[in-house]
Amino acid sequence: MTLLSQGSPGSLQTQAMEEEFQFLLCQGCQKEPRNPKLLSCLHTLCADCLEENKPVGQCPICRAPIPQASGIPDQDNLLFANLQAKLSTYQKIVKGNDLVCDNCGQEGEFWCSDCEEFLCVKCFETHQRYLKRESHEAKAVRDLKVGSAREFLGGSRKLSNLSCPNPTHANQMLSIYCRECQKPICCICALLDSRHTGKHCDIKVEIQQRQQELGSVSEELKKKEEFFQDAYCNLKSKADHLDQVRNETQELIRKRVEQMVQLIREKEQELLEMVERQHHLGNEELEGKLQQAEAVLKRMGASKQLVEKMHLYASDQEVMDMHPFIKGSLEELRKLQPLAVGASVQAGDFAECKAKLQALFERVTGEREAAPDNSSKETR
Repeated sequence: MTLLSQGSPGSLQTQAMEEEFQFLLCQGCQKEPRNPKLLSCLHTLCADCLEENKPVGQCPICRAPIPQASGIPDQDNLLFANLQAKLSTYQKIVKGNDLVCDNCGQEGEFWCSDCEEFLCVKCFETHQRYLKRESHEAKAVRDLKVGSAREFLGGSRKLSNLSCPNPTHANQMLSIYCRECQKPICCICALLDSRHTGKHCDIKVEIQQRQQELGSVSEELKKKEEFFQDAYCNLKSKADHLDQVRNETQELIRKRVEQMVQLIREKEQELLEMVERQHHLGNEELEGKLQQAEAVLKRMGASKQLVEKMHLYASDQEVMDMHPFIKGSLEELRKLQPLAVGASVQAGDFAECKAKLQALFERVTGEREAAPDNSSKETR
């Protein structure tokens, strides 16, 4: 479980703490970062996200370049790392489990934010006797448990992270800052080391000035942020308008294409019906001619058969009696010509239909296409 998900599920205090300190999560993967790194764009990422984006060489949040060749910035986010550690301590206090004195192992009933240690009652008394003059403030665990995380973190703010550059003065209180060396120093160094003479000031004043400097720059950025916000809104408006025009144009295209498809379907049906009508008219004429030709063929077949049978089986008397009639019929058949049957009948080439189809094609595509040469053929 991460430091932002511990505690009892029904605790309103824990829920509020989780919401308030979400900013401590990695801004890339939204997980608790180990050794959080601060980029030059002031986004904070975990090592995994930085490793993942190393080939790209950009911040995954704002795409600002990561100048380090390794892709892993040198600057640790000390604020976030320290807050994570303090929140872990606070949640340990809220849970109330395994709170033992860091000196003797007895039950820890007090917490000193300066020493960052839990103290039992006996060690607390000793602590107060020797360190109270140094303003070490140890508080009862029961009082810290009912307080908020914000109160706990506020009470943990201190100067103990600053140390005198002189290793022999490690235990001295730091209240002075040398502007020449740009380092905190103790009172002994300020008095005895001539390098710091006239160049030092109260370290609290220096810290306050630095906070004010950051605040002043931040205020200037707020004003500039308004211009960037206006530019962003303007660009966003243009992007939204572009999306709107795109959507409207796509809808118009679909609508117009649907209308054209509907028109083409209607023209298709119209042309198919025209073809069917022409086919019907032509077929009706041909059907009559076919029947006439078929009748002639049947007569010829019958005459051929009759002549053959007469030759095989007819008596002299039958030949004499039937000859005039049969000869007359044969003479009539002999006068008939195939052209007389179908000379005026031609298979339609549907030229009108093809012309209308070509006109429709050119109207839709804007292209001219050479019509195929389908010459009409006579039906014989």
